[in-house]
Amino acid sequence: SVSNIVPESCLLIVVGLLVGGLIKGVGEKPPILKSDIFFLFLLPPIILDAGYFLPLRPFTENLGTILIFAVVGTLWNAFFLGGLMYAVCQLGGPGLNHIGLLANLLFGSIISAVDPVAVLAVFEEIHINELLHILVFGESLLNDAVTVVLYHLFEEFANFEQVTILDIILGFLSFFVVSLGGVLVGVIYGVIAAFTSRFTSHIRVIEPLFVFLYSYMAYLSAELFHLSGIMALIAAGVVMRPYVEANISHKSHTTIKYFLKMWSSVSETLIFIFLGVSTVAGHHYWNWTFVISTLFFCLIARVLGVLVLTWFINKFRIVKLTPKDQFIIAYGGLRGAIAFSLGYLLDYEHFSMRDMFLTAIITVIFFTVFVQGMTIRPLVDLLAVKKKQETKRSINEEIHTQFLDHLLTGIEDICGHYGHHHWKDKLNRFNKKYVKKCLIAGERSKEPQLIAFYHKMEMKQAIELVESGGIGKIPSAVSTVSIQNINPQTLPLERVLPALSKDKEEEIRKILRTNLQKTRQRLRSYNRHTLVADPYEEAWNQMLLRRQKARQLEQKMNNYLTVPAHRVDSPTMSRARIGSDPLAYEPKEDSENLPIITIDPASPQSPESVDLMSEEPKGCSGLPPSPEEDEEGLVMRVKEPSSPGTDDVFTPGTGDSPSNQRMLRCLSDPGPRPEPEEGEPFIPKGQ
Repeated sequence: SVSNIVPESCLLIVVGLLVGGLIKGVGEKPPILKSDIFFLFLLPPIILDAGYFLPLRPFTENLGTILIFAVVGTLWNAFFLGGLMYAVCQLGGPGLNHIGLLANLLFGSIISAVDPVAVLAVFEEIHINELLHILVFGESLLNDAVTVVLYHLFEEFANFEQVTILDIILGFLSFFVVSLGGVLVGVIYGVIAAFTSRFTSHIRVIEPLFVFLYSYMAYLSAELFHLSGIMALIAAGVVMRPYVEANISHKSHTTIKYFLKMWSSVSETLIFIFLGVSTVAGHHYWNWTFVISTLFFCLIARVLGVLVLTWFINKFRIVKLTPKDQFIIAYGGLRGAIAFSLGYLLDYEHFSMRDMFLTAIITVIFFTVFVQGMTIRPLVDLLAVKKKQETKRSINEEIHTQFLDHLLTGIEDICGHYGHHHWKDKLNRFNKKYVKKCLIAGERSKEPQLIAFYHKMEMKQAIELVESGGIGKIPSAVSTVSIQNINPQTLPLERVLPALSKDKEEEIRKILRTNLQKTRQRLRSYNRHTLVADPYEEAWNQMLLRRQKARQLEQKMNNYLTVPAHRVDSPTMSRARIGSDPLAYEPKEDSENLPIITIDPASPQSPESVDLMSEEPKGCSGLPPSPEEDEEGLVMRVKEPSSPGTDDVFTPGTGDSPSNQRMLRCLSDPGPRPEPEEGEPFIPKGQ
């Protein structure tokens, strides 16, 4: 319950303070966090964990914003803070007059940089949204180059008797050398690590060792030449990860993941505990004016820098940074152990005020970690800042994201604007065509992504079965590839691929290429004056009309041929039908085979008592037709009274055989509704 209110970093510092107080209370000298131990052993695991698992897509999409905050923002903080502290020293009395401008600028460069360890410790717990997290964390990673350059620059200038314009120009150029040199060193070691992982299929046990070894060598090589070791580690982790994970086994990947997490967590714990212990053990020189001015100007410089830079950045961003985002970015500028270690590295001979600098640095660290770190969570809830999504993105979202990337690349191609989507597509093509073939072993560099994903899921399923003890129950769907990954000593020389012939694969690629990716196909521009009539358009219209007429005719025929069994009309309906058009029901001359509907229309009885009595053809009853019936056509006869016990509604007669009932249904059905222009009587007159 305490960790929900107080960040873990604050609790660790308190533990360090208690441990240091106990050690000092028993008369021993507490250990101090030495800079060599911090920079060589404690910092690299944290940076490697951050670089290896860096969310690459949001980082690259916001790289411009991160660089502006990291470079311009850090320079602004250093010079603004150093200049104001120099003014405070000149006005602060006899205890501060001897501190010169270069010493104050050096102090400003130490205290101005945002610390990645403190940012990770606090931002991981509040679950802030991905954009704000990557902006603050990316700034804390990339400002290392600026901090290193300014620190060494002012340290060297303090030894000079006079600083010339040439020294300033060389110092400015050294920034590019330090930052780009660190990135280059990291890329080189990342490529070497990826290439080495090609040949580790028979020694799976030591695969994780190569990742740690080459990453640490990249950091040491960069620090050896006074380059940015943090940027070297980040570059090495980002470059090696996709190729190493394609080559190593699943168990090695799990080992790398959890070992890095454990290693970075242990380093972070030791750093904050040692901060507390060093606070008790170190020599301090407290000057109220200097310490309070440092704290106040740090906050002012951070807020002004974020506001001005965000106003400039929002002119070029599609997704603008809101005032809430700006507040979180400014409030999340935490300082940590890097500033303390850099202050501890200062030499007493050239910087006699080292103890006062360390006291001010520790005060700023404690204020940012305790006050800002403890209050940022309730402020995030109070401002209703968007939180991080805990659920993973669905396959549907992944597919649509990739589709939009291709779409935006095509739009940029059509417009002739070479934005970051265009260069990202170029880099992906170069990576697939050349780099993967060199750095990924076997056929994995050539197989489609979907098949590679299938093999990855298949391997995961097989390993879960083995770990659960179900090796005897492995279904037939798990191929031999999974078993070979579980038992790497039996791995064949070539990986088994699905039975997909080269011709079939080339045909699939051709279909996809011709139908999905036409981004670089130049089309004629539209001009209404140069439009050519389509010769097939009229033929298509005629074909559609003929097809429509054929469909209508077929529908009519279906209505005529498939007559449903219709219930017998009531006497009222039959009388109304005959009375509406009596001439239409005039029988033929040879009407011996036609049925007679015998109804008496002038019957005094109610319509309910009138029913169909005889529908049998004339002559079938054995009596010859009378001349009156020939003249009258259809004769309506009164229904005879039924005998007791019979049904009053319907009485079976002699003509109620199955064939006569079928004829009754056919004759009672009016058929399809006639069209207005082609209405014909049921039994046309004169036929």
